Amino acid sequence: MTTFAELGLSPKLLKALEKTTLKDPTPIQVQAIPHVMKGRDLMGLAQTGTGKTAAFGLPLLHRLLDIGHPPGPKNVRALILAPTRELVTQISDNLTIFTKGTPVKVLTVVGGASLNRQAMALARGADVLVATPGRLIDLLERGDVSLQATGYLVLDEADHMLDMGFIHALRRIAKHIPLKRQTLLFSATMPKDIEEIASTYLHNPVKVQVAPPGKPAEKIVQGVHFIPNGDKAKLLEDYLKKHPGEQALVFGRTKHGSEKLAKLLAQWGFKVGSIHGNKSQNQRDRTLTEFRNGELEVLVATDVAARGIDIPGVRHVYNYDLPNVPENYVHRIGRTARAGAEGNAVAFCAPAEMGELQAIEKLLKKPVPVIGGAPWAADIVAAAPKPGQNRGQRPSQKPQGQKPQGQKPQGQKSPGQRPEHKSQAPKPQPRPGAKPARPVGGGQSPTRSGNSGKPRPQGNRRPA
Repeated sequence: MTTFAELGLSPKLLKALEKTTLKDPTPIQVQAIPHVMKGRDLMGLAQTGTGKTAAFGLPLLHRLLDIGHPPGPKNVRALILAPTRELVTQISDNLTIFTKGTPVKVLTVVGGASLNRQAMALARGADVLVATPGRLIDLLERGDVSLQATGYLVLDEADHMLDMGFIHALRRIAKHIPLKRQTLLFSATMPKDIEEIASTYLHNPVKVQVAPPGKPAEKIVQGVHFIPNGDKAKLLEDYLKKHPGEQALVFGRTKHGSEKLAKLLAQWGFKVGSIHGNKSQNQRDRTLTEFRNGELEVLVATDVAARGIDIPGVRHVYNYDLPNVPENYVHRIGRTARAGAEGNAVAFCAPAEMGELQAIEKLLKKPVPVIGGAPWAADIVAAAPKPGQNRGQRPSQKPQGQKPQGQKPQGQKSPGQRPEHKSQAPKPQPRPGAKPARPVGGGQSPTRSGNSGKPRPQGNRRPA
């Protein structure tokens, strides 16, 4: 068995590692660390939860320790880009543990926090800057940070950055970094766009891979439960009650829907929190801390929590809404069965989500075991709203010809609020109240509007 000492890491880093739970290097660490220490560009492919942060962080810090003098004002020696605030925070926390007792300075910049405070922190420079792309561009445009002396660039969860549309931001940032640098790219999947990024930004890279892309952890017990949209909330309640005292992570599709689901679960007596894009950074950090400390039983989240969040206590993952991107399913369920533990992942599949389920099974190269209900018949699927087009915002009686494409499912208000520029707008009716009708009882989803076949009489129903 290879040890961290045998990998040739600095004694200072080895001393810091003694105070962590990291005893032996994981396969991705064994393969990546020697190449990074030699200065090679590297592309690492490994599923979530395999120790990628230490795989690039430890050898990077090893090289920085040899410099021996502080960075210049506003200068950054090593830049690590990650797609979400939570992942940036987690990477920074790990690096801070690794650098304890060393002069290496680690800073973070993310959206949702004070821009001026981040600029002040960068005034003296940083050995390592961990950042989300958008906030880093803000600081670059203000002249609060310089990447002219940056010799190391790390792209973590690169495939997720592409999913979130950060490719243009990456191009803008790369123009500020010298061509003579070491670049490391880590990803859980290998779509064509990642290959293009690798060929553009990496020079003769070493490729290391420890698991086939898209393959979930072996100890995750998966299952799919076929259920109408309107019955999902009650089914979730039943599952949660079957496992009292065990932490669960619930994934929703939209910010609005996830928040309503969390509030409904709270009404039903669960200790629940939520994280999504409408929450401030302080709110998200506080909720994650409470969940990590066991103060919350259930965390409802959008895909901001699907990558890189390491919470060992999560035993159950519920895909309340199936993801649009099949790879995100693998990352979502990877929040359980961390560090060799066991975990369960249940997907709720409504008629409109059969396409998403089929895409997931194609990625997995095997069917997800059925643990409830039966696959929806073709006629039921055909009558359901199309995938991703505001299934939770409109009644199932919506006319089939009405245009759903291009509309944003997140953060929408009552469906009757935006007909004024649509040629196929419904007949006028009195505007609904400021708040949509409150979900009542366990059989009705807080994010759905009666797709189980029963029309809703409330004021926020759109006329057929």
